[in-house]
Amino acid sequence: MPDQSGRAAPAASLSASQQVRASSWRERLEALDLVPDLGADIGSRKWFRGLGSMIALSAVALAFWPDFAPLEAASTMRIDDDARDEFRSQMIMPLALGSDSGRHMGATSAVRSLAAAPERPRIDLLATLARGDSFERMLARAGVSTDDRIRALDLIGDALPLGEIAPGTQVDIVLGRRDGAGGTRPLESLAFRARFDLALEIARLDEGGALSLTRKPIRVDDTPLRIRGTVGASLYRSARAAGAPASAVQAYLKTLNAQSEVGGDLRASDTFDMIVAHRRAATGERQAGQLLYAGLERGDKPAAQLMRWGKDSQFFEASGVGEQRSGLVAPVPGRVSSNFGMRRHPILGYRRMHAGMDFRASHGTPIVAVTDGQVLSAGRAGGCGNAVKLRHGGGIDTRYCHMSRIAVNRGQTVRRGQVIGYVGSTGLSTGAHLHYEMYRSGRAVNPASVSFVTRAQLEGVELRRFRETLARLKEVEAGAALADLDRTPQEEAAEEPLREIDKIDQKRAI
Repeated sequence: MPDQSGRAAPAASLSASQQVRASSWRERLEALDLVPDLGADIGSRKWFRGLGSMIALSAVALAFWPDFAPLEAASTMRIDDDARDEFRSQMIMPLALGSDSGRHMGATSAVRSLAAAPERPRIDLLATLARGDSFERMLARAGVSTDDRIRALDLIGDALPLGEIAPGTQVDIVLGRRDGAGGTRPLESLAFRARFDLALEIARLDEGGALSLTRKPIRVDDTPLRIRGTVGASLYRSARAAGAPASAVQAYLKTLNAQSEVGGDLRASDTFDMIVAHRRAATGERQAGQLLYAGLERGDKPAAQLMRWGKDSQFFEASGVGEQRSGLVAPVPGRVSSNFGMRRHPILGYRRMHAGMDFRASHGTPIVAVTDGQVLSAGRAGGCGNAVKLRHGGGIDTRYCHMSRIAVNRGQTVRRGQVIGYVGSTGLSTGAHLHYEMYRSGRAVNPASVSFVTRAQLEGVELRRFRETLARLKEVEAGAALADLDRTPQEEAAEEPLREIDKIDQKRAI
């Protein structure tokens, strides 16, 4: 419409239909969720829209990624190829990144080459004899000439076999000045510890003279190391705290468990007593050998006394009974008088199944458990008389009949070799013997199908020597091996028998 001035009025900025259309787009845009939760409504149009948004944003981010790399700053000085090589020679960086290892300064025109470099008058070397290596090859690698090697090996071979030199032995080698350019350096001296008690040195008496060998004996104290202490909460920790080597503690526990009935029943108040082969050189080195004695005291009484003895180095009890290494222990040391199978019963007079083995043994002979187990029954068992039945692992049971006296109770746990009773003739028996039965899953089996490993027994002169050595060994005071090396000849002579015990250990250690 025209206004009062006669001109037409301006049109409205937006018509009503345009305003409605704009508001509807605004509402649709606000209602559109471009980043919905992809954990909800999986498979719907809204979910696929969110998946598309995530893919699109990831693509945009990957497209811009190379552009975010850091910019390299320009150098403040001009660097040519010669300067760059000089800098690289001073860098500490991997070879893979262009380092020049071993170069310390770039050569310039001022550097002049020498016609001949001065040579060191002597070279001191330390060579080590590796395992599987030979002494000759070690000297050859060190630069010793052939003639000097042959002479040195002859001198050393006169002192001891070359094969006895232990791997890891370190040899000090000194090579002298060459006679001329391209020649070999002469061997000036060679020194090493050949044995724990012997050092050898080869040297020239004068320049150009022959090589000669000098023996340097090292005084060694062979007093065994005795360690005593209270078991406490842990025997291993208590023994280690008292100064016992770890190998000796492990051997002590193994020996006690395999040989003694108290090995698995240690008490905090018990006293452990172990004696270890020990060598101490006057130069200060020490060398611990094998366990010689394993003892355990419960109160004022010894509960176990075991000493290493014989060529096989096995442990024997103070009574002279040897250790049992494997297999089942024979229940008694007697011979088998009747085997498993059908036979005529000596009392009933008719044939019937003999479901065990009879061992001939005198009245009162100790009967031991063939292996670890638990007592199922201990008491009167009809024709078996006084009998003990044991339950072992693997479904194996054993029964021991005709005992004169029972030494265990029902429910008690027994160890291999532990005394469970004594031979007698109770029940249907014509004389003192042991009737031994074995069951597998409740069914009688032939005990002869299982081989027995009997325990060694010292007798006569050997038993007397064993007990005398054990008595002398137990006279060693705790910590005596750590005392001063200044000993009297009488003390040295008194300890001579003890050195025989660990002779095998010393050879192995050397």
